[in-house]
Amino acid sequence: MNAAPGLDATARAARVRLMIFDVDGVLTDGGLLFTGAGDTMKGFNSLDGHGVKLLREAGIDTAIITGRRSEIVAVRAKEMRITHLYQGVEDKRVAFEALLAETGVTREQCGYMGDDWPDLGVMLQCGFGAAPANAHPDVLARAHWVTDKTGGHGAAREVADLILRAQGHYDAMLTAACAPLAAQARVGSQ
Repeated sequence: MNAAPGLDATARAARVRLMIFDVDGVLTDGGLLFTGAGDTMKGFNSLDGHGVKLLREAGIDTAIITGRRSEIVAVRAKEMRITHLYQGVEDKRVAFEALLAETGVTREQCGYMGDDWPDLGVMLQCGFGAAPANAHPDVLARAHWVTDKTGGHGAAREVADLILRAQGHYDAMLTAACAPLAAQARVGSQ
């Protein structure tokens, strides 16, 4: 985990009210597997999925903007409780403008995680931009935060944890996860 020089990634993450993710290369490892029938298969990481769910539990809205269209992504987005799903987007900036209008959040309140040039048009408009360790060098150079993990292997979870820590949610959520069921009720009522 590292931040770009001169930028306080933690302060930027503290302002995030909407976290947007690309899919291929961020929530997956970027590999595309095709069946004989031409269907696409993708692998997703359970740590990433749980991190996205934790963001939602902390009151942070979530979205996906992806250039490809896939039923697998729709299913995974539903499992992760992603609120806004934009698939088959040729210019991600168009979807981003629609998302801003739909949610009412400002650019400064948005976070974006991407790995390649098509992501830069959105990432550079957001208050917080993140990239997985294996992103294209031009994306790495422009990100406020670069993860230790690669796309599809826990990178999105690293970003979720950073945001949760920056906003003061992480410790209470971890305590609740560790507590016996009866104790969770006490933690939640405090």
